[in-house]
Amino acid sequence: MAKNWNWWSRKLHRWGALIAALPMLLVIVTGLLLQVKKQVVWVQPPTQKGAHPELPPSISWQQILEQAQSVREAEISSWDDIDRLDVQPGKGIVKVQAINHWELQLDLNTAQLLSSTYRRSDWIESLHDGSYFSEAAKLWVFLPNGLILLGLWLTGCWLWYLPFSRRRRKSSQPVASPKIADNPQNSGG
Repeated sequence: MAKNWNWWSRKLHRWGALIAALPMLLVIVTGLLLQVKKQVVWVQPPTQKGAHPELPPSISWQQILEQAQSVREAEISSWDDIDRLDVQPGKGIVKVQAINHWELQLDLNTAQLLSSTYRRSDWIESLHDGSYFSEAAKLWVFLPNGLILLGLWLTGCWLWYLPFSRRRRKSSQPVASPKIADNPQNSGG
């Protein structure tokens, strides 16, 4: 039974690695980029600070929209072009994220534009989970890829453990003592 499991572990490990190689490479590379998104400006713009973060926000929704509309690259003409607002009163800013992934950072008291940069982290995250391609790809390619990765981990642990268990088994087997042949010269006769 153990030999059969060892054979299947090797086969599953080999084929699973082959099947999952490309999606796994994409998940690994994008995961590494997401790990350093706060440190790498190319992935996500650094968060600015407003002039007076200690004061309560004083700009209106209309001021936010007007300032966002003034940045040509953001391609914002109405609220429909805005994906989300990230209000950070402790830093005195509001991040306006356009649907085209352009990010604007505005001072919450003056509506001054503090930063206008392309934000790649959301796009990278959609590649990471497969939703960039489609919901079907996310469920039928990336979810099975995750399950295959779990299987690779399990079979890899088993294959790593195998040599140790063999050595332990060999060392626990009783060592047969060599038979001493009856030698007529030693018998004193």
